[in-house]
Amino acid sequence: MFICCEEHVDMAIDMYVDETEQAPNISLISVDNSGKSCDFCENKAVYIVGN
Repeated sequence: MFICCEEHVDMAIDMYVDETEQAPNISLISVDNSGKSCDFCENKAVYIVGN
């Protein structure tokens, strides 16, 4: 599972598919977790990519 900003959502999807050979679920981060940063940069995370 990856958390990512809008800029890196494509990268997170590609990495998830490479690792699991399955399509990920993509969802918006809830308000409770809105303070987290992207796994790939320092921007605010917007999406959760994974199952």
